[in-house]
Amino acid sequence: MRGNGPLWSGLAVVLVASVILSLSFGAVDVPPLKVGLALLSRLPGLAHLDPGLTDGQQTIVFDLRLPRLVLALLVGAALAVAGVVMQAFFQNPMAAPSIIGVSSGASFGATLAVVSGMGVGVAGLGGVPLAAFVGALLATALVYVLSRRGGRTPVGVLLLTGVAIGSLMSALAALVLVTGQDPARRDLDQVVYWMLGSVAGKTWTHVLVVLPYVGIAGGLTWLFGRDLNVLTLGDDTAWYLGLNVEHVRLILLALSSLLAAAAVAVSGVIGFIGLVVPHLMRIIAGPDHRTLLPASALAGGALLVLADVVARTLAAPTEIPVGIITSLLGAPFFLYLLHRRREYAM
Repeated sequence: MRGNGPLWSGLAVVLVASVILSLSFGAVDVPPLKVGLALLSRLPGLAHLDPGLTDGQQTIVFDLRLPRLVLALLVGAALAVAGVVMQAFFQNPMAAPSIIGVSSGASFGATLAVVSGMGVGVAGLGGVPLAAFVGALLATALVYVLSRRGGRTPVGVLLLTGVAIGSLMSALAALVLVTGQDPARRDLDQVVYWMLGSVAGKTWTHVLVVLPYVGIAGGLTWLFGRDLNVLTLGDDTAWYLGLNVEHVRLILLALSSLLAAAAVAVSGVIGFIGLVVPHLMRIIAGPDHRTLLPASALAGGALLVLADVVARTLAAPTEIPVGIITSLLGAPFFLYLLHRRREYAM
């Protein structure tokens, strides 16, 4: 990772700017300078700084926006890292975490929870995120089991199986919603809003749920950076270089699924982060996954934070689900990248 000073400096600037903007703007604006001083005043030795915030502004910044900001950073990082793995896994820059059924499985689980009125979760987390997490992991496990061929997991079979299972889960979710919803509870509205993706109204409980997955699964994924580099050379070359392709693929599939499932469970379906960010950072940072993984994590977190700022200020005081913003920004940007780099290859 040596020689990448400008890259890390640039990402640090973007990240700090996104943090200040996220804590400053919304239905009630707080001066960015005061927000910066308030953050510094929480550091050891700087408690004497007086940012001049009112009690109400203190509550908005630290109790409402700060956990939302941290969750957006974690979710964006998780989706971006999962996207990097998927693109290396399938040797295709068009791949995304949803390609193996994570999002559709989570949607099915969330729909079941909403329609059944499941409100009891674990450790203060509601039933819908828990059901979404379980649904995402079960869908991924089903894709993997059905893709096995003679002790191997061909990439092409895994891809097609993921598409099929994803379509099946989406159809089942729609079937459950249509046949089982209770109009008095407005089940359709709840499911649709969840599928659009949002980090609004989240608490430190949601942060603590996602943090272990991003920290542990993300860290372990980074340790496989060299193996990801080898995988992109093709199976035959990877075997020749001594890589146990099936073993590494299984581990990486599990890690990326955990990352994506945890992110989707607490935020709903947020598109294009796991597709655009790895693609863009590969152009900027290069193909070495030992650099690409942490760079994508920082960029993914910053992008989702900035998208959330747009989501809550564009039509304030009404909040737009952040998944709509990421799709509106991500789709044309990705088309632009494809147009400018038609010959782009990993």
